Amino acid sequence: MTVISNEIASGSRFKITHPLSKEKTLASFEKSRVPPFIVKRSDDHIFIKFNAQASHFWSPQLQLEILEKDKDHCLICGLFGPNPTLWTFFMFLHFGAVTLLILIAIWAYTHHVLHKAIALQIGLFAFVLALWMGLYFFGLHGKRKGKPQVAELVLFIKKTLKNP
Repeated sequence: MTVISNEIASGSRFKITHPLSKEKTLASFEKSRVPPFIVKRSDDHIFIKFNAQASHFWSPQLQLEILEKDKDHCLICGLFGPNPTLWTFFMFLHFGAVTLLILIAIWAYTHHVLHKAIALQIGLFAFVLALWMGLYFFGLHGKRKGKPQVAELVLFIKKTLKNP
């Protein structure tokens, strides 16, 4: 088994070669019932998240895909990520902010070409840009807040793979 390094906590994707077959590895995750983790299987994918008591706004989730390397080995591809609903909401807000910035820039350009005052447009542009930057730093704060739970997920993977 490849050792899971602590670098996983800072990166969102990883790959591990495991010395058991794909089915045995999938079964070991399926039968692991360790609180506070909820483990669900869909075909060759394992989804691990925290239960309601341990979960908070920034709680990460882990998706594993178990691929057959040969009959006695498998490849585990992992992806840490936020709650999909939270991620969708953040992407919606980012898209909205960028759209507003583009519209305000067009508005400012047309006023500039027509030799009209653009102070309002510059002020709105700066305000929306500040909001967008605030949203970015809010997301970074959330990522830091979720790191201890990423470490818990890494320990859970290590224990599950160690005791098939």
